[in-house]
Amino acid sequence: MAIAAPASTAQTPGRAVDPFRFGWRYVRRELPDGEEVFEQVPLTLHDVHYPQEEDFIVHSDDHERIRGYLYDALSARLAGDPSTVVLTDVRVAWATPAVKPLGPDVIVLTGVRSRRNWSTFNVGEEGAQPALVIEITSPETRRIDAIDKVDEYETAGVGQYIIIECTPRADQVRHTVRGFRMTAAGYVPAPTNPQGWIWLDAPRVWIGVQDNTVLLFEQTGVPIGDYVQIDARRREAEARAEQEAQARAAAEARLRELQQELDRLRSSPKKPDRPHPGS
Repeated sequence: MAIAAPASTAQTPGRAVDPFRFGWRYVRRELPDGEEVFEQVPLTLHDVHYPQEEDFIVHSDDHERIRGYLYDALSARLAGDPSTVVLTDVRVAWATPAVKPLGPDVIVLTGVRSRRNWSTFNVGEEGAQPALVIEITSPETRRIDAIDKVDEYETAGVGQYIIIECTPRADQVRHTVRGFRMTAAGYVPAPTNPQGWIWLDAPRVWIGVQDNTVLLFEQTGVPIGDYVQIDARRREAEARAEQEAQARAAAEARLRELQQELDRLRSSPKKPDRPHPGS
């Protein structure tokens, strides 16, 4: 088998449009001589909404930074519960046929019997409960994430649905967070605290924005850092510990010198007192 040249796509005259801006998949095709090749086919927004296994979906650096942070932080938070798993960019087939399989940016599932290497997680077969989904929007996918998927995740029985809005503003991206919580009557807007943060039931943390950075927070309000921040704090702590150890070693060496000097003075022969004048 071989990789064929990408499939040609029509473009608007005078305007260069990248046909692979949403991503691509490889489709097997048989040539007239019987040889099988894999053809690179561009994805559409419909494909991004309803992905197939092994699709490559293009994301921005901002999207990947947020997604990676949330996956790592939530995985660390829930590591002690083997029946709860955190998945990212894994295709999820729901327990109801009313909703097509989707590819949530981050999903937390409870009641999982055992961990496996899923390409598609089948909620019904696993007997699990989708407790939380987080989607990170882009200008192209905002309507899908903010409108279409609200109905789909509600129908699929997702306990909480969080939308991280990423809005381009001049030279930066503005981040905001909103969400929905399941009730007996269906989804209602998730309540927020005075800082605008939303409480996440499954991992028992807050999610919100601080200094335009999407973060998770402890119940006390302390932000949960990402790996880079935690590793930087570790290295700073190690450097402080090394400095303190060197300072202690220097102080102990100086103390030994003083003790040796004191011992020397104590062991030296005592000089006789001089006669007092007039005696």
